Amino acid sequence: MGRAALTLFSSSSLSNTIVSGPEKHIQVVSISYFVAVLCICIVVGHLLEKNRWVNESIIAILIGFISGTLILLMNKGTSSLILRFNEELFFIYLLPPIIFNAGFQVKKKQFFHNFLPIMLFGVVGVFISAAIISAGSWWLFPKVGFTGLEPQDYFALGVIFSSTDTVCTLQVLHQDETPLLYSLVFGEGVVNDATSVVLFNAIQKLDVSHLNGWTAAHVLLDFLYLFSTSTVLGVVAGLLTAFAAKTLYFGRHSTEREIALMVLMAYLSYMLAELLNLSGILTVFFCGIVMSHYAWHNVSENSRIATRHTFASLSFIAETFIFIYVGMDALDIEKWKMTKPSFKTSIGIYCTILLLVLVGRAAFVFPLSALSNCMSVNAVGQSITVKHQIIIWWAGLMRGAVSIALAFHQFTSSGVTWSVVHATMITSTVIVVLFSTLVFGFFTKPLINCLLPHQARDNRHKSGLNSPKEDLALPLLNFEESATSNLDRAKTSLSLLLERPVRTIHFYWRKFDDSYMRPIFGGPR
Repeated sequence: MGRAALTLFSSSSLSNTIVSGPEKHIQVVSISYFVAVLCICIVVGHLLEKNRWVNESIIAILIGFISGTLILLMNKGTSSLILRFNEELFFIYLLPPIIFNAGFQVKKKQFFHNFLPIMLFGVVGVFISAAIISAGSWWLFPKVGFTGLEPQDYFALGVIFSSTDTVCTLQVLHQDETPLLYSLVFGEGVVNDATSVVLFNAIQKLDVSHLNGWTAAHVLLDFLYLFSTSTVLGVVAGLLTAFAAKTLYFGRHSTEREIALMVLMAYLSYMLAELLNLSGILTVFFCGIVMSHYAWHNVSENSRIATRHTFASLSFIAETFIFIYVGMDALDIEKWKMTKPSFKTSIGIYCTILLLVLVGRAAFVFPLSALSNCMSVNAVGQSITVKHQIIIWWAGLMRGAVSIALAFHQFTSSGVTWSVVHATMITSTVIVVLFSTLVFGFFTKPLINCLLPHQARDNRHKSGLNSPKEDLALPLLNFEESATSNLDRAKTSLSLLLERPVRTIHFYWRKFDDSYMRPIFGGPR
């Protein structure tokens, strides 16, 4: 992706040369201020850890908004930003540690046992949502008085607002209390981001002047190519790291080398994917999964502890940085000055986007949940209940940094836009991200506590652990029972039969892993 560079918000953009004098002083002051804001955000987040209504994402946005207001006042209304970042800062420096840590920390057993619904939500769901948002905005924007977008802009809008941000929900859910729900929300969030970026890249290659029946097929094939090759690259990078750590055993002399190798190989896999025009998100995610399964077990105990905390800390700092910036960017005077639509038209645009997000999300969560329930029984013997579906639907309503980064890429050049229409879309994206994160995120904790009280979660989890063994003992038919009982019993047994191929595949994979992969690449002993 053609991405511009990070620039400080000063009287002139930074060049590639080393700055000195006043400009260097401005750099130091800006970075120092932003680091101080990050520290304040961490402290406030800790003090409000057990608050019922807010979480760290909301806190970071609010602190960013307050910081932007202070800067705006100090600059006499000319600027609210100390740093202006665009796609390069986000995609090259902030996103890799977040996605890698997601793959590194994921509970692989839960993730792959729920692989079918995760892929349905994260891949098929993005296509459904993007189609609804693109078609809906193309139809409704002119009705609220907003015109000027090109066909490719509408296609891009569908992807931009299909990218979810599930951080708020994941901060409320607990893996031990709701393993199925946490796995689905977490897995969909990562796969959704990867799918959105891959699909966005595929749309950039579209020749909108020659749209025909084969256009959708070309987009799909391009998507499948990027998805598969990016995954393979991530797996290969993870296996190479594991092999090097196992055969060379760096821990004999220095744990620092072990940690450095894992960090650098993870980042190298991401950069190679970007260099080859693949999806760095998918590559680094599967690299994290493979490293945690093989490489992590080949390093010393001290390195295992250090890598866990290092990756988690880098991810946390990057996420906090992004949300603070979103809060600050809401007060970017330059973008608001470029926006020309009337107040009524602006409100119409915001409401249209939010409505399409709600409809697009519901259009695939509930039908695909029903499809998933029909096709398989998940790992703990439970279906995706209606309450689970509501929480999954709600978790995906929030939009975040990926949406903003894609919007910047589509509608700006080097973080700046001179088009009134494009400036309107940038400000609209920021408003939708702020509204969805603050309002929807604000009610996430109460909603989950209402639908899934702690005691109910504990009971469901405990009962789920015992149910599969009991179900496996059920015969298909029992001639001592009524026809109704036999029918119910047959449905349960047939569901188990559908489940067994999944378990069989997992069983054969474990045998292959134990016999061939672990002797070469290492793994849990």
